[in-house]
Amino acid sequence: MPYQVPEPKIFACTQSTHLAERIAKSFGSDLGKVIFSRYSDGEFQPSFEESVRGARVFIVGSTNPSSENLMEMLLMLDAAKRASARHITAVMPYFGWARQDRKDKPRVPIAAKLVAKMLEVAGATRIITMDLHADQIQGFFEKPVDHLFASTLFLPYLKNLNLDNLTIASPDMGGSKRAYAYSKALECDVVICYKQREKANIISHMELIGDVQGKNVVLVDDMVDTAGTLTKAADLMMERGAVSVRAITTHALLSGDAYEKIEKSKLSELIVTDSIPLKKESNKVKVLSCAELFSDVMQRVHQNTSISSKFLM
Repeated sequence: MPYQVPEPKIFACTQSTHLAERIAKSFGSDLGKVIFSRYSDGEFQPSFEESVRGARVFIVGSTNPSSENLMEMLLMLDAAKRASARHITAVMPYFGWARQDRKDKPRVPIAAKLVAKMLEVAGATRIITMDLHADQIQGFFEKPVDHLFASTLFLPYLKNLNLDNLTIASPDMGGSKRAYAYSKALECDVVICYKQREKANIISHMELIGDVQGKNVVLVDDMVDTAGTLTKAADLMMERGAVSVRAITTHALLSGDAYEKIEKSKLSELIVTDSIPLKKESNKVKVLSCAELFSDVMQRVHQNTSISSKFLM
């Protein structure tokens, strides 16, 4: 009798429970049962409360700091491996520690490479993630990586806005490739901000390359942390004659006083995904869910069918 692959099972790390529930609902299954036991010193232990032997397991969890989120994913992967799961996919809407993808000065780690190796050692046989900070991080893995793009969500939203004189903007030189891809898809102009940092998260100077006079500008980035770059860029563009400035960023880290900066800025809207749960609500922040995107790709992975149609750019 030929081997029949059991139905896939979806489990969630604690931070991503809400997103995992939406993914499971779209997938057409219930979220798997897992409990976390905690010791008084902060140590924790995940436990699958149902059999995963021979199954295809999807573990959903973004790994943004604190490091507890990454540790949860690693322990869940290890538990699934030791419980004899057949396929173990780490579904990481946000791949944390990705900004450390190279040595930009002596005596520093390449954290993204280290995290990739830890995930594989823990038991991941496949990675599904979205909008990595740098595309080449895929090369840090020896296992298959499905790198999805939030443009699948953002492009239809932008087209529905029907903005006149639309211009796409990159908040820094590093994001110019992404901005050009959006401008090509939307058949519009592109401008780029040039910034100099005093140190991490602190901008000393910013200049604009291109004309935004009379334009509706959309800033495009992969993540927003302190919101310093986006808000400074938005204010600069309004000073240079832009009609409106909004931003689309995949991962809403929004740390420190980011919400206050956004509220006080000239940004009319910040559109993000739910790859990371928002810390609080804001009238200027709109969330587009990535649950159906991940659910669809997970279905295709399970059925061994192509996912190339999900790569808009």
